Amino acid sequence: MRDVLDPLTVWWRTGEPAALATVVATFSSAPRPSGASMLVGPAGEAVGSVSGGCVEGAVYELGQQVLADGRPVLQRYGVSDDDAFAVGLTCGGIIDIFVEKVDPATFAGLDVLAASIRAGSPVAVATVVSGPDRHLGSRLVVRPGGTDGTTGSARLDDVISADTLGLLDAGRNGMLHYGVDGQRRGEGLGVFVESFAPPPRMIVFGAIDFAAAAARIGAFLGYRVTVCDARPVFATAARFPGADEVVVEWPHRYLAAEAAAGHLDARTVLCVLTHDPKFDVPLLEVALRLPEVGYIGAMGSRRTHHDRLARLRDAGLAEHEIARMSSPIGLDLGARTPEETAVSIAAEIVLHNCGGTARRLSDRDGAIHDRDGEALRTSV
Repeated sequence: MRDVLDPLTVWWRTGEPAALATVVATFSSAPRPSGASMLVGPAGEAVGSVSGGCVEGAVYELGQQVLADGRPVLQRYGVSDDDAFAVGLTCGGIIDIFVEKVDPATFAGLDVLAASIRAGSPVAVATVVSGPDRHLGSRLVVRPGGTDGTTGSARLDDVISADTLGLLDAGRNGMLHYGVDGQRRGEGLGVFVESFAPPPRMIVFGAIDFAAAAARIGAFLGYRVTVCDARPVFATAARFPGADEVVVEWPHRYLAAEAAAGHLDARTVLCVLTHDPKFDVPLLEVALRLPEVGYIGAMGSRRTHHDRLARLRDAGLAEHEIARMSSPIGLDLGARTPEETAVSIAAEIVLHNCGGTARRLSDRDGAIHDRDGEALRTSV
């Protein structure tokens, strides 16, 4: 919904209905992830994409049908390789798309939800996309402080709210499956959860040219980027236009303060690019003992790396703590320039977060996005 939120709220405020089509599940190689959305507007406008062009025409017609009769529809699209004129995915994957009518009557709190999303407040929408007609299309808006809306069943509301908070904490979308009366081990009712968590953080330590390139690619990947360095002459906003903020502070002090304030989580990425022991060793002493940080990478040559390991051991860090560090940082791409090095770092972060082999796709057999498809089929 995020990618079509602006036009959707404009039509909502004027009372004009729109059909919202959302990818709620993917299987095998799929062109768009769950949460990808497309609108069919009140005057026939088409906004957004659910498949990169493969099934947009069919989804557009389905959206017009939903606008006409008001009944939500869950539609599956699969492979179209056998028929050049069939509607389907040429990539060989399968996607489930839920199409619903959105207006002030069907989604009373859309304006409040949109405000939360734009403000970066954590919020998730849990929508019943399959099951009995009495539940179909009902939704809950779930925040850490409470839940709005209802499925019509208090028991079902309670279990969906609890499970949705778990997905929101992880910043993930997913399908949840229940019995029609809310049993967690049951079947018959499917709920799609779309999480709108604040963007994950990337903290880049070291105000150098490699940090500027890392900040730019971090922003491109959707991170909220902070650059931190103790030297005010180098740590300036003018030198790091790709960063959301530039902080002048000793790195280890800044990181400890952010951890104490609860500003880090399992999605947080730390890139230690100072390769100066007076900065990076105290910083890594803090970082490697933080359980909530997802990725820690440190730049340096092999010689710097071995010296760093010795200093960390002397500082009392255990081997399992040191093992959390990726050093030297990045994948072996043959990178030389700051920009190429930033791509190498970003590639390792994607590999760490999403899994993979880091091999050329042309050297692999099987589905390209098989891991993604499995990850999106969440069951509680």
